Amino acid sequence: MRIATRVLVGAGAATLLAVGAPVAANASTAAPVTAATATTAGAPYSFDHWGPYFSGNGKSKASGKVVVHKKSEKKGYWKKYPKVVKKCWWKNGEKKCAWVKTWEKKWVGGWVHTYHHTVDSKLTNYKWWGNPKNRCAWATFKIVDFDGSVDFRSVKNCGKGTEYDSFSGENAKAIYVKVSRGSHYGPKGYAPWHEIYSHA
Repeated sequence: MRIATRVLVGAGAATLLAVGAPVAANASTAAPVTAATATTAGAPYSFDHWGPYFSGNGKSKASGKVVVHKKSEKKGYWKKYPKVVKKCWWKNGEKKCAWVKTWEKKWVGGWVHTYHHTVDSKLTNYKWWGNPKNRCAWATFKIVDFDGSVDFRSVKNCGKGTEYDSFSGENAKAIYVKVSRGSHYGPKGYAPWHEIYSHA
């Protein structure tokens, strides 16, 4: 059995980590356009096994892996700017020249990176009988995004054996897990956080 709870804290939702792509408020002449996309289809950006971590009484155990893939997109806009050029022409057999103002466009852009993570977990319950207030194993994940918002996800196992779970998201700056005991409704008592992923 599993249960997932999600709480968002902070001013914004998950955002892209942008590199480059300057924005000139009075210079844009067209809507943003995607120029190219580069995705690492092969090896992941990050791959790590985590755990095992135990509850304080050793009756709950959690372990798993974190896989992160990086997706890059080149985005930008056309910037229009004035330019003075020299133009010449012939009139009545005489060459005439003058400096005239014209407009040119230049592509301004940069790479925007998105990091997609997948967290797999195995949660084992070594004591699924007894007091109903303390017969479930719990693993709680805390995901901190680049913008500072925090997301929580909890998985429980009130039965015998191991419960498998997986969740995904993007642009996590760090991911933590804590393992504890509890009832069907939630974990009880104190448990320390363990960092299982940190963005390099």
